[in-house]
Amino acid sequence: MATLSAVKFPSPSGADAALQILEKLQREGSITVHDGAIVSWPDGAKKPKTRQLHHLAGAGALGGGFWGLLFGLIFFVPILGLLVGAAVGAATASMADAGIDDDFIKEVREKVTPGTSALFALTSDGVPDKIAEAFKGVEGEVLHTNLSADQEKQLREVFDEAHAV
Repeated sequence: MATLSAVKFPSPSGADAALQILEKLQREGSITVHDGAIVSWPDGAKKPKTRQLHHLAGAGALGGGFWGLLFGLIFFVPILGLLVGAAVGAATASMADAGIDDDFIKEVREKVTPGTSALFALTSDGVPDKIAEAFKGVEGEVLHTNLSADQEKQLREVFDEAHAV
């Protein structure tokens, strides 16, 4: 089963640095990355920059349509308002099937703001100890994951330790 995770970083370049760690873990065989995307929001910019990680996309890739829809719902729908009402309802229903609900959309919208970034990754076959060690000391906040409760707790602890340092 694949896991969709979203981690927010306190700088516009934080997600890119985390991506380098994730790519290294993939090369080592400690995780399989099926797809991913980065949101980077430089200070002073009116909207975030988004990009799909095409070079990581594998057979289980979600595709650009998924990421475009997700980021549209998070960052651009509030601007469009009622113009897209019915379409948004259908889109959010399909996102809920993937474990992305209104609470997730609201949380990302509130926390990924100018001066921050976020890494979204669809992964599987992760080796928890290797992942925890690789991300030790990296400052980030887990916004969402559809891991089991125990796995999510472990992931959150990895990033919480960086805040304590």
